[in-house]
Amino acid sequence: MDAIEERLDREIDLREVAATALTSEYQLRRVFSVLAGMPLSEYVRRRRMTVAAGAVRDGREAVQDIAVRFGYSSADAFSRAFRGVHGIGPEQARRPGAVLRSQPRLSFRLTVEGSTDMQYRIVDKPAFRLVGRRTRSTVAHEGINPDADRLVRSLPDSDRDLFDELSDQEPHGEVSAWDDVDGSGTAGGAVADYYVGAATSRTAPDGYDVLEIAAHSWAVFTASGRFPRVLESLWRAVGAEWLPANPYRLVAAPSLVRAVDHGEEGVRTDVELWLAVGPTA
Repeated sequence: MDAIEERLDREIDLREVAATALTSEYQLRRVFSVLAGMPLSEYVRRRRMTVAAGAVRDGREAVQDIAVRFGYSSADAFSRAFRGVHGIGPEQARRPGAVLRSQPRLSFRLTVEGSTDMQYRIVDKPAFRLVGRRTRSTVAHEGINPDADRLVRSLPDSDRDLFDELSDQEPHGEVSAWDDVDGSGTAGGAVADYYVGAATSRTAPDGYDVLEIAAHSWAVFTASGRFPRVLESLWRAVGAEWLPANPYRLVAAPSLVRAVDHGEEGVRTDVELWLAVGPTA
């Protein structure tokens, strides 16, 4: 995180930051969001406004000068960003008793002990498509995502029957996918396209959404437990344990999840997490 702290008062080139961490910008963004529970862009925004608040409270610089120093084109743009984090503008922040918010500096300590096996396999797949239903959704890193859950629960039996009919390859059955993740959503939260459907080589019937997925090698991780905790834990294990220990990196592609409930919904769920990977070299 030192590379980010050193650049808070200027434009941050995440490709440079990723290079210092010996990874790609895509992997840096994905792994950070999984481990920190927020998009990297949101963390940078909060940290920048935390540091800027010190200069504002100090009172020796004009707001315009502080805005320029932290990379904003105008005092108005800086004030909007400041208010988005602290809930008050810079002038109000200089008043006695003003309450500000602080984003602590994050640090990650990755310990790979090797005492617990992670089950995974590598699958090489040609291009295919996911045919189903889509919604634009916020991304929840913990707990049930209301937008995604609403879409899943709204599916009629006819859609689920169609997905079973279309499914002609792995991952089999009903599959969900996150694509086009954007960290600049409302209040800094990430938004993405969320799909529920079937992996297939067949043509989509009229009225259904289609996600075309290019040929990739996929790392497939499996786990069982209470949903969504089991999926959250699996994501964190991939970022904190599997990637540092294996000669692979994440590549830009949708992430796929196949989840099968056993018995009462949510009590025990078998999960497959499909992530597109490439060699680190």
